[in-house]
Amino acid sequence: MGTLAKTIMFAMTLALSLAAPTVGRAQNAAAPAQPSEDTWDSIKDDIFKGRPVLDGSGLVALEAPKRAEDAAIVPITMGVNLPADDKRSLRVLTLVIDENPAPVAGTFTVGPHSGVTKISTRVRVNTYSFVRAVAELSDGKLYSVKSYVKASGGCSAPSASNPDAAKSALGQMKFRAFPPVAGALPEAQIMLRHPQNSGLQMDQLTRLYVPPFFVETLEVWQGEDLVLALDGGIAISEDPNLRFNYRPNGSENFRVKGFDTGKNVFKGEWEAEKSTL
Repeated sequence: MGTLAKTIMFAMTLALSLAAPTVGRAQNAAAPAQPSEDTWDSIKDDIFKGRPVLDGSGLVALEAPKRAEDAAIVPITMGVNLPADDKRSLRVLTLVIDENPAPVAGTFTVGPHSGVTKISTRVRVNTYSFVRAVAELSDGKLYSVKSYVKASGGCSAPSASNPDAAKSALGQMKFRAFPPVAGALPEAQIMLRHPQNSGLQMDQLTRLYVPPFFVETLEVWQGEDLVLALDGGIAISEDPNLRFNYRPNGSENFRVKGFDTGKNVFKGEWEAEKSTL
């Protein structure tokens, strides 16, 4: 989903959300008697332009807690499990949280030579909801799996940092490289300091809603090869954190470049074998 479409969807849902009482991080909502597919059925055609979304059981992997300890920082790991003789590759992973004000939490485009098959991040979950990982493979088809997460108030939860501290640290990045384990691909982790204001959080002093302010795009490069690119939104947690596996291409350098809704540009570069976390 493009930035304009996401903005329109967000504006509509924000207007509805402001009319409802603000919910904190406490998980005090009653669980639905039966999880519903109604929301998914109503949004999937808009998100994926009417393309069929196939059952990805056994092919797409998704790890999410059944009950979140903190609705504003819900750990998610998603990826694909392609057999060794499967010639397809991963192109895009889309993370959807059905009941969030803006359901598309992030779209991760994978570089053609990156070898990425697994991505971890942290998200906000606003109410009890299905969380879905939708993988587009090189055959052009979409495959999806889901997990039901019990959480409440993640999008309206106040920032963990005070505004002055968040402003002074804005854009600071850290990088960590992890050596391969038991024949698996090596992994890397990027953390970017950013408040990720959702537009649903209230300033505790002024009692006014803090305007939305979040990272829109984040690109990770290994030398001259794209590893992955994130098209993000309000559901990515404060201080975005991405961990992913990758195929080394012989380059010693990782580069990261990002933009937020305030037109700020963030850049960083590291040697792959060095850790700064």
